[in-house]
Amino acid sequence: MRASIRVRPRYFCFLFLCVGIGLLAPPVIAQETGGDLGGGAGIFRPKNPETKRRTTGVKPIVKARPGPRTPIASANLEEKIEEALDAGNDARDARKYTEAEQAYKGIFRLKPHDARAAYGLGNVYADQQRWEDAEKSYREAVDSSPNNADALVALSYVLVQPRTGAGNARRFTDAENAARRAVQSQPNSAVAFDRLGVALEARGIYGSDTEQAFRRAVELDPKFAVAQVHLARLLRKMNRGNEAEPYYSRAIELAQDAPTLVLIADALQSEQRWESSEPILRRALGLDPRNPGALFLLGRSLAVRQRYQEAEGFLKSAIQVSPRGFQAYNILGRAYLGMKRYDEAWQTYEQALPFASAGDRKQLAGNFGFAGVGDGFVTAGRMRDAVRAYERALLLDPANADAQKKLAAARARIH
Repeated sequence: MRASIRVRPRYFCFLFLCVGIGLLAPPVIAQETGGDLGGGAGIFRPKNPETKRRTTGVKPIVKARPGPRTPIASANLEEKIEEALDAGNDARDARKYTEAEQAYKGIFRLKPHDARAAYGLGNVYADQQRWEDAEKSYREAVDSSPNNADALVALSYVLVQPRTGAGNARRFTDAENAARRAVQSQPNSAVAFDRLGVALEARGIYGSDTEQAFRRAVELDPKFAVAQVHLARLLRKMNRGNEAEPYYSRAIELAQDAPTLVLIADALQSEQRWESSEPILRRALGLDPRNPGALFLLGRSLAVRQRYQEAEGFLKSAIQVSPRGFQAYNILGRAYLGMKRYDEAWQTYEQALPFASAGDRKQLAGNFGFAGVGDGFVTAGRMRDAVRAYERALLLDPANADAQKKLAAARARIH
């Protein structure tokens, strides 16, 4: 093999998985602000928009009487909106995201600037880790209803999700502002204070303000395990590990559902405590076998520890539950690289492309994307396939000088 076609050694691949996967993994869903639960990665699952059926427990029957203030057409319009919201909520709870998206979008044909529909649509996107789409919808909801604490909290949530590319500093500042507005709107909301702490932490602020936000959340709701975990994680970052452990223990004691367990596991993984997270995730899957957060995090943990074959099944299941989440495809592709199953890695990266942001697409062009697939084909002596992989990488990132050199070297070996 020519020196210009270097394939990175296996130990470097493992190192990248340990560091890169940990940095790039998305938060996956956690405890909902209103009691309904999803799956968790250090955050929460925004609750569904309120409807009359949610409030009263029965589906509303609207009987309108004609009059100057409540015309029949207006009453019927509101009834249709309520029905569409209920349909969207039900579909979301059943993880039928396409149906939920259609239901919420249908409301805009009836009322173009309905805040609840925009908020509900943002929830659907957030569940699928479609952060840019979720941000847009939540901003629309806040524009239509500036004091809606649920929408403000949800907006703060999506703004701190890790994304590739520029603009993170501004998003984190906006996340803090949204959380502060939520606190002003609901000063007794433990969730709002928790989100404020997360936003401050995202900005790299690990001092007393952040600690006080989390402690206030714990004070307002001592059984709010999510805030217990966030406070524990912050204390560890502040080199106060002895103070952190009781909060971790308390969170595990409080955890009675999969989302909270997933949250705890994600916090442990953020500290590279991969083995410690595994039994917690398996317990979560015992409660909810289709929890997307537990499936993804367990797959990630196994991949980091080079247990690729075990990781494959969990990552595939995560994709089945949430087929539009980029990172599950991304980590699965890297697992295939680790197993030297290069054709499957190629196919998985191709499946990831429709859900990749501009920064994600550039990542897929790199040494742990299509260029890495090309490296694998080179080691297998499949030069034509290597050329095809490097060309795919350059199509995604034309400025990738390393891929350009490898492509030229691979082509030279064909003739």
